[in-house]
Amino acid sequence: MKARIPAVLWILCAAALAAGAQDSRETEDEALYRALVEAGSSTIDFVRGLENHLARFPQTERRADLERGLVKAAIELNDNRRIALYGERVLARDPGDVELLGRVAEALLASEDKPAAGRALNYSRRLEEAYRELDGTERPSRIRAARWRERIDRGLAKALVLQARAAGTLGRSPEAVELARRSYETWPTSEGAREIGRWLAEAGRLEEAIPHYADAFTLPDPRASDASRAADRRRMGELYRKLKGSETGLGDLILQAYDRTAALIAERRARLRELDPNAELSDPMEFTLSGLRGDKLALSSLRGKVLVLDFWATWCGPCRAQYPLYEKVKQEFRSRPDVVFLSINTDEDRSRVPEFIAENNWDDKVYFEDGLSAALGIDVIPTAVLIGKKGEVESRMRFNPDRFVDMLTARIRQALGE
Repeated sequence: MKARIPAVLWILCAAALAAGAQDSRETEDEALYRALVEAGSSTIDFVRGLENHLARFPQTERRADLERGLVKAAIELNDNRRIALYGERVLARDPGDVELLGRVAEALLASEDKPAAGRALNYSRRLEEAYRELDGTERPSRIRAARWRERIDRGLAKALVLQARAAGTLGRSPEAVELARRSYETWPTSEGAREIGRWLAEAGRLEEAIPHYADAFTLPDPRASDASRAADRRRMGELYRKLKGSETGLGDLILQAYDRTAALIAERRARLRELDPNAELSDPMEFTLSGLRGDKLALSSLRGKVLVLDFWATWCGPCRAQYPLYEKVKQEFRSRPDVVFLSINTDEDRSRVPEFIAENNWDDKVYFEDGLSAALGIDVIPTAVLIGKKGEVESRMRFNPDRFVDMLTARIRQALGE
């Protein structure tokens, strides 16, 4: 594995060495620099080097940076002991590190130690509080509504399922079941279903536990591994045989779970589509774009036409240079109803767009990209994308001021079959 050495460590070492300091810190600077160089691309050697450095220089002023570097490397190595060790130290200094709260709680729970579970319960409660606070803030304009809702719900579900695991480890099975149910209701995951089944089984409620293991096994959860699904299948079979004497009838139960979880995911997707009609879409022609004045345009309504999509942003200098060239091509096809030109803005902060258009006297028939950039793989602007009458991308062009007009005109005519 390649060690992802935090840049701040290199900067601190290089600055001190370049300055040629003559005080007692010089030895530490040189030792740290050597440890990083000797680690090379090895993550485990990076960890050992920093640990040796902390043992040699226990009073170092760089402890905070070194321990943060260690916890990042430990996460890369999936080393739960070190994640818990250094993660708790980092959280003592920075209690608001949302990603680390969850990862440290998971690492502590891996040991199934009750004192560790108590600390994990505290971290996972803090994680829940952080996501609830986030839910009360205004959504950043650069993040689409459905993605924002998914991020918060997934975070809350994770916090609750960690609380469930911690409560169960502490011997509080009824509380664990309730927390796991809340997690699954917030955002259905295989992990949440599994946790419900686990603590129901722990309480001796096998008949109730089995359907939840079936849900964990059948749920279309992209974050569930093949190994975890296999484990769910084994545990489900074990409980069923213990209760029924054989696996006769288990197939019917699994089919019921498949139908149940498929309906659940469909319902979740429908709710996200209410927030964002483009949620989880991949076909550009299925997208609905919002206009500058709040109007909506379903690209599916333009099937059978040649579409020319111009992706731009207010901060993009080449976009300004390309605009008059693009307008020139539009004029060439102004009498063709089967050719549609769409101006697609990609700004994260949309509030700037109306003012920019007014200042530059641009055509205000503008639509926002609403996720279309990602669907089309737009990574550079300005980019012009040409979609043919069958709804397939036929060409894409980047800024080329000398040939833009001729090239785009020729490609449109080709798409028209002329």
